[in-house]
Amino acid sequence: MPEQSYSYIIVGGGLAGGMAVEGIRQHDTSGSILLMSAEHSLPYDRPPLSKQLWTGAKKLDQISVHPESFYTENAVELKLGLSVTELDKSGHIVRAGGTDFRYKKLLLATGGTPRRLNIPGGDLNGINYYRTINNYQEARASAEHAKSAVVIGGGFIGSEMAAALSINKLTVTMIFPEDRLVSRIFPAELGSALTDYYREKGIVVLAQDVPVSIEKTSNGYVVTTRAGEQIDADIVIVGIGITPNTTLAQQAGLQTGDGVVVDEFLRTSDRDIYAAGDLAFFPEQVLGSRRIEHWDNAVSQGRHAGRNMAGANEPFKELPFFFSDLFDFGYEAVGEIDSRLETFADWQEPNKTGVIYYLGKGRVRGVMMCNVWEKVDAARELIRKQEVVKVEDLRGAIR
Repeated sequence: MPEQSYSYIIVGGGLAGGMAVEGIRQHDTSGSILLMSAEHSLPYDRPPLSKQLWTGAKKLDQISVHPESFYTENAVELKLGLSVTELDKSGHIVRAGGTDFRYKKLLLATGGTPRRLNIPGGDLNGINYYRTINNYQEARASAEHAKSAVVIGGGFIGSEMAAALSINKLTVTMIFPEDRLVSRIFPAELGSALTDYYREKGIVVLAQDVPVSIEKTSNGYVVTTRAGEQIDADIVIVGIGITPNTTLAQQAGLQTGDGVVVDEFLRTSDRDIYAAGDLAFFPEQVLGSRRIEHWDNAVSQGRHAGRNMAGANEPFKELPFFFSDLFDFGYEAVGEIDSRLETFADWQEPNKTGVIYYLGKGRVRGVMMCNVWEKVDAARELIRKQEVVKVEDLRGAIR
């Protein structure tokens, strides 16, 4: 079997993989780098796929993490459209396309795979399990001549795609099992208000319901729900979360759980293999171990893993933030944003403008700024203090 050798191999061509190149080159300007991706595109930002590309704020050629010239200038070899089939950690080899690729340091940045519907018709051709640039292109092409869409899922992707399609003049029906939008992070009052807001925007919201079958018709699809609803749609978009791509790591004998387990340096249980982004289950210094599926985490972890692969040996201390835009309701959030925690909402305008604090054992664990901008660093500072606070003292803490 032919063999090629590199100082660094990055498996995964998403945001974390692209940023890892920056990190490596900050500490090693000459070591050979190979970036391998199952996708055919250069590493790109995912948030625009459900946000700015639909509003016209960005175009496809504006969402790459770096231009192609960046990889040439940094002597990065790209192998796109190539899936790694095996990781041999004892031999320091990844196998793909009949070739052995030998590494000194390896980064796993393989992200996640969309969860699929386990119902009759869930695997029909044309149902869009939304995550990649190809998914966007398919949905965009369909939306050009479509009139109606069903969006299955009421979390981040479902809520963003419902808004995007509605803005683009499609009649949208949402189906999700929870009683309100984005129930995992929004407190009940805010989630209910946003659900009502979506209905005011003309979106049909079928909460506390699930699809039980999907049929293909000559014109599109018919989605049948548990409650007996039957919805005709030209497009079906599914956004019900992702499963971290741990298969390579598991087969190689690396420690896995909810993702690939890494230490504070983003190293796996093998000292020469790192993991970053949606895949990594990491020990956040303030809030404890967790896995984060957001843009800022992929940026910061990818760059940091690259630096450490090249010898920086620095613990990862970031508190990543995330953001979303749902029509004219936008927010930025940092820390543990979990609606099961105690929450305190300091509203300037109820359910529209203000700050929500998420508390555990009297300490601030997360902060969501709703239509309040440029306050992420202030929120990080508040969380890092980990002081026991009285709820009333949080009023006006961040404005």
